[in-house]
Amino acid sequence: MIEVSLTSAGDTAQNSSTAGTAPLASPFLALGLSDVLLRAVHAAGYSEPTPIQAQAIPPALEGRDVLGCARTGTGKTAAFVLPTLARWLAWRADSAASTKPAPRIIHTLVLAPTRELAAQIGESIATYGKHTGVRHVVIFGGVSQNRQTDELRKGVDIVVATPGRLCDLIDQRLVRLGEIHTLVLDEFDRMLDQGFLPAIKRVLKELPVQRQTLLFSATMPEALESIVKRIVRDPVRVTVSKTSSTPDQIEQAVSFVEQPDKRVMLEHLLRRGGIARAVVFTRTKHGANRVAEYLTRAGIDAEAIHGNKSQNARERALSRFKSGELHVLVATDLASRGIDIDDISHVINYDIPVDPESYVHRIGRTARAGRSGSAITFCTREDRPTLSRIERLIGQSLRVIEPPPREARSSTGSAHVPAPRQERNGGAQLAPRPQQQPREQAQHGTENILGDTQGHDQRNGGQRTGGGSGSSVRRSSFGSRGGGRPPRFGR
Repeated sequence: MIEVSLTSAGDTAQNSSTAGTAPLASPFLALGLSDVLLRAVHAAGYSEPTPIQAQAIPPALEGRDVLGCARTGTGKTAAFVLPTLARWLAWRADSAASTKPAPRIIHTLVLAPTRELAAQIGESIATYGKHTGVRHVVIFGGVSQNRQTDELRKGVDIVVATPGRLCDLIDQRLVRLGEIHTLVLDEFDRMLDQGFLPAIKRVLKELPVQRQTLLFSATMPEALESIVKRIVRDPVRVTVSKTSSTPDQIEQAVSFVEQPDKRVMLEHLLRRGGIARAVVFTRTKHGANRVAEYLTRAGIDAEAIHGNKSQNARERALSRFKSGELHVLVATDLASRGIDIDDISHVINYDIPVDPESYVHRIGRTARAGRSGSAITFCTREDRPTLSRIERLIGQSLRVIEPPPREARSSTGSAHVPAPRQERNGGAQLAPRPQQQPREQAQHGTENILGDTQGHDQRNGGQRTGGGSGSSVRRSSFGSRGGGRPPRFGR
């Protein structure tokens, strides 16, 4: 079990001949980052900053407060990790030059809503700070606090924590935050959704008034503005895209299916092939368990992650998913925070999200790092008003795919032979469906959503439909009347 992530990069790492050097023409150089950070960025394989990084890093380096709003997958973690490390390096250099060097203190505090997201931020600090000598610790609940407090006593420079466990340590006087220079609040909207506002207020009382605050969020509803104003001071506002926008690279579709038919519809989609790695979202923890158990009985390897799972079980499932050993991860909205994987091919909304903005965040798990992806939403009769709100928010209508005939579906209740698996890139993958004739593909018009290996631009004579705000995605013809929604559900 990984309870704490602690990194100390010594001088040997900095002087290593294998560390490499940052290219002089690197676009990151223009942002004002030091060479020691540029080398780490270059070694991580990044050549150009994302829009949120290009706009947020320069003012953060100047010590300004930053209020950043960008959807998931846009690189906002590096947008606060890199300037935070740069300012820590400058502070350490000033301390070393003084006649009386200061003892090691907690320089930066990063708050995140979930254990998984906190761990992912810790990994980013380790990646970008590997040549700096920075020491960081990740603190969260659900595990013993003993090792965490031991590392705090040894001395760390950056603390990444979930609000609940941090407040526990504050109350026990095991952590002191009175000399914090930089506070980072990541996924601020989700922390409030989880009821962490009292904990955040408790933490703020421990911090010095004079500090830098970097607040980042996937969404920024107007209701949060009054709270944000009390935390940041004269911030530089950075918004790289509307919170209602969805990436153009995501093919979005809706399938009208009633609750009893959802599981067999999900199995049907997964068995059609072309789904290399999928995240399936459910509304409840119990629902996630039931879906994962159903798929497992059907011969499809799937695991659920949610707040009731032990930390060890969650980390094991995420590790299998990241490595490609596991192809289907069933998650609740909360547990999905921290899933930072570039090659998720599909997001399936088994339960439609109640909050339309959560839809944007969910499907943002796919089409990362310039890749394409697909998102399919199951919609019951009762879900139609919610679907309408989602379509109004994103400014487009979702393509409709009709559930297959019952005889074409498989069910664990019948004499079912699990789909064969094939090896791909060193790991197992659900077997692809048989090739269909071009005429049938053109008639159905949904092959890209369901994982056709042909490019996404094969539809409509090579022209992409939808994607921009206010545009409308052409609806599938089968089961529809004049391009409208199918008259029946799940039949």
